[in-house]
Amino acid sequence: MSAGAETFLGFDFGTRRIGVAVGQSVSGTASALLTLHARANKPDWETIARLIEQWRPAALVVGLPLNMDGSENDLTRRSRRFGRQLQERFRLPVHTMDERLSSVAAEQRLAEQGRGRQAVDEVAAQIILEDWLQQRGAQ
Repeated sequence: MSAGAETFLGFDFGTRRIGVAVGQSVSGTASALLTLHARANKPDWETIARLIEQWRPAALVVGLPLNMDGSENDLTRRSRRFGRQLQERFRLPVHTMDERLSSVAAEQRLAEQGRGRQAVDEVAAQIILEDWLQQRGAQ
């Protein structure tokens, strides 16, 4: 990568599954990585730690599931808590990104590619991270 290139990890948080994507600042693109499954209603912190060690991201991006009117709900609060836990555990900046309709967009992208729904969480994380990279690049 060229000088100034930064890597980021994006997360589509859910109580049972968390989609993960990786992206980088130079291209402004992201790739779906994997879907983590919660263990006893807790994120798979061991795998998240391995991903952070492997990719060495400059920051983390967590999708914020807002209601269509922009108001918050229980999952919004849980996503914010997940973001705070990431920041405390890994001492990295954590950004949030409005993820309204990211799962719908992920399902559409998978259908266009002729793929099943099993990757919807990681593709949603990819879309969240791409949106954040585009927003960041526009500023």
